[in-house]
Amino acid sequence: MDTKNRPPISSMRKVAIFDIDGTVFRSSIFVELVEALIREGVFPERARRGYEREYHAWLNRRGDYETYITAMVAIFYRHIKGVYYGDLKEVGKKVIREQEQHLYRFTRDLIRDLKRRRYFLLAVSQSPKAVLDPFCKRLGFDKVYGRIYALGPTGRFTGEVEELHVIANKGAVLRRALEKEGLTLAHSIGVGDTEDDAAFLDLVEEPICFNPNHRLYRIARSRGWRVVVERKDVVYEICSEAKRR
Repeated sequence: MDTKNRPPISSMRKVAIFDIDGTVFRSSIFVELVEALIREGVFPERARRGYEREYHAWLNRRGDYETYITAMVAIFYRHIKGVYYGDLKEVGKKVIREQEQHLYRFTRDLIRDLKRRRYFLLAVSQSPKAVLDPFCKRLGFDKVYGRIYALGPTGRFTGEVEELHVIANKGAVLRRALEKEGLTLAHSIGVGDTEDDAAFLDLVEEPICFNPNHRLYRIARSRGWRVVVERKDVVYEICSEAKRR
């Protein structure tokens, strides 16, 4: 980061970075989008067979979520090529209209509080940015990072992802935002739910592991990070091993 022309820290905005799927949104925008693309006939019905086995294995606790999502991503890549941007955009709008209130109470209230305190709210997700943008903007996020799928000259998707190396490293996303937006890590907050989020949780002053998967929970315990769980209408915290010492 070029510090020569950087404003003094006292005048820089504080940042809060959030993962979205499973952290703010009580499902996955990507999962809901793929299912909707199949229902609307944009993707063929047979596409569901490409991840159905992994889905049921995860549902029955015989497989993990990451394997299920990886299978669904492969299906998305296979069928997005040749789809009109407008078709994905319209299906995405339907998904957001139907799902926009399906939020976790803890993160919903935290976002509102941080917005009131003038934090710069940064969203980062592996879901398509075209669908993330309207969802996150309604919640008050200032900047949204998601997967951007390349378009050909006729407005159809090519099947390629632009700058995948950037969005794949969420720590790099945060560093990029700090530089571009003139933000400070002083009093910074991060909220994530999987080990992929550890890259930015490790950078902020107040990392929050919200409904973490097992891998992130183990990292949180070893580093003394805050662990928050929301189950039904109860929000509670789990004390880490490092804190108990």
